[in-house]
Amino acid sequence: MAEDEGRGGSLALRPKGGYTNNGFVQSEDSPSTVAPADCSLPVLAPPAALDLGQPYAGMPKEVLLQFSGRTCYRLPRELLFWLTVASVLALTAATAATIVLSPRCLDWWQDGPMYQIYPRSFRDSDGDGDGDLPGVLEKLDYLASLHVKTLWLTSFYKSPLKDFRHGVEDFREVDPMFGTMRDFEDLVAAVHDRGLKLIMDFIPNHTSDRHAWFQLSRNRTGKYSSYYIWHNCTQDGGTVPPNNWLSVYGNSSWHFDPVRNQCYFHQFTSQQPDLNFRSPHVQEEMSDILRFWLSKGVDGFSLNSVKFLLEAQHLRDEPQVYRNQSPDTVTQYSELYHDFTTTQVGLHDLVRSFRQTLDQQSREPGRYRFLGTEASGESVDSTMMYYGQPFVQEADFPFNSLLSSLDTPSGGQVSHAIMTWLQNMPEGKWPNWMTGSPEQARISSRLGKEYVNLMNLLVFTLPGTPITYYGEEIGMGDTEAISLNETYDKAQKMQPGSALRFYQELGQLRAGELLLSRGWFCPVVAQGPSVAFVRELPGMDRALLVVGHFGEPTTLNLQALVPGLPAHVRVRLSTSPAMQGQKVDTAAIPLTLGVGLLLDYATSTLLHRDPALSHSCFMASHACYSPMLGILHRSC
Repeated sequence: MAEDEGRGGSLALRPKGGYTNNGFVQSEDSPSTVAPADCSLPVLAPPAALDLGQPYAGMPKEVLLQFSGRTCYRLPRELLFWLTVASVLALTAATAATIVLSPRCLDWWQDGPMYQIYPRSFRDSDGDGDGDLPGVLEKLDYLASLHVKTLWLTSFYKSPLKDFRHGVEDFREVDPMFGTMRDFEDLVAAVHDRGLKLIMDFIPNHTSDRHAWFQLSRNRTGKYSSYYIWHNCTQDGGTVPPNNWLSVYGNSSWHFDPVRNQCYFHQFTSQQPDLNFRSPHVQEEMSDILRFWLSKGVDGFSLNSVKFLLEAQHLRDEPQVYRNQSPDTVTQYSELYHDFTTTQVGLHDLVRSFRQTLDQQSREPGRYRFLGTEASGESVDSTMMYYGQPFVQEADFPFNSLLSSLDTPSGGQVSHAIMTWLQNMPEGKWPNWMTGSPEQARISSRLGKEYVNLMNLLVFTLPGTPITYYGEEIGMGDTEAISLNETYDKAQKMQPGSALRFYQELGQLRAGELLLSRGWFCPVVAQGPSVAFVRELPGMDRALLVVGHFGEPTTLNLQALVPGLPAHVRVRLSTSPAMQGQKVDTAAIPLTLGVGLLLDYATSTLLHRDPALSHSCFMASHACYSPMLGILHRSC
């Protein structure tokens, strides 16, 4: 009787005698599912056989908790829990190790070539004789076919036609010659739609004398009175400059203004007065201008005429190069040492302030804003300072004009230009290589047409960012047509061995070749008429050997210079179509004037670990390749 009462009391915990299962009420005659005491699966049994010492289907929470503590149920549950914890910890550790050991990913300004465009002579869309922004937009598909990643537009600000339009009349307006602001916005949108980036010139050193700021300054209006550098310069009814400072273009850098009755300072032409960057108002104006163009979608800037931003306040005469020369005859810029008008204390503070303005707009993922500095004519040491300090960044890189300044080609000169940059560049910084610019003669005019493909081969296979001035991809010369029209395209698009086809192959090669984007650089020939270097990466079982020749026909024995080089290797790419795809004898490689070769070979020998060669090898960001995982890592 007691047993029946106990059973009835327990059954009271379950509706309809405990036969509820999955929400359905079973009849009194329905069997019940029960589990044996040994933790095996429940069994079907009639109600009379129900053992309250065993779990059953549909049991309430109170009963379930009584059974859940049994060892046969608790042990698997705890084992599964700790396995889950261990798996999460292992995955977290693996993720952290991957992050720590992985080299930093290349940013967009490192990942592909830049292409510099002087808009006025690039593409004329409306037939008025001047290139324009819609013309650039029309050629975007062509530019994409070159595998370039970044378009660099030189000055298109509203300006008088002076000095490559560097005397800006309005920093927030597009000159009507080039189109409208809407044309610029359409261009930026089209560039981004194609996965490309766009940077533009920024010219803060001076303005046009037509700029509204200058008109206000010459009238001593409010804060604008100190926007430019003014000094008294009248004496006995005449004009006497405050000192002997000279303009870049010759003669005094001081010009008398009859409105203000003072002289203003100009580093360039008298129509381009220098701004006074010691004025906080001028500094803020320039930061506002950067923010204005960033809001238009611009991805970065080339900072022009940087070394001229500040001048000494003491106004002392600059020392003469020739001490015995009469001061009255010193009229040329090269006749003075410009100790007080270039690279003054405080200059790099200004560059850092520009960098900070860009960083404020670089917080969104994938929207890093680039800053490059024009540094032509400066010493190597001064140029390298624009990279900044280890923990204080300035430019992403100063533009490297060493190769584009060569007038007489030779293997030794090219090697010297390459090593000068790499050996002086601060550790961890990124190099770049230019072949030309608006201020310099093109390759075919400066060196000769036979060197166009070779120079393009070199800049695309050196470590760093290659930068092409428009037209260099087709071998354009200085005296040829100033508009990049369809003439060159139709002549070269389908022509085997053309400069254009070769340039496109280079772009495609660099985009897909890890050895070129991340590999070590080791020079193996740096003297005489030839230049040669190896690109290699730990973990990869192959290397690339680049050879260029600037002299008379000869043969070159590279097998004696490159450890681990096979006796015969394949020519992967060549400036000579006849050699492409062929195998060459590395003990006697045939070279002719202007020939360039890219050799691809299997090897397990790493030159940067060779004591005889390691001192001259270079890598911007240390990395190794894991063939098993197919990833880069830093645990070399």
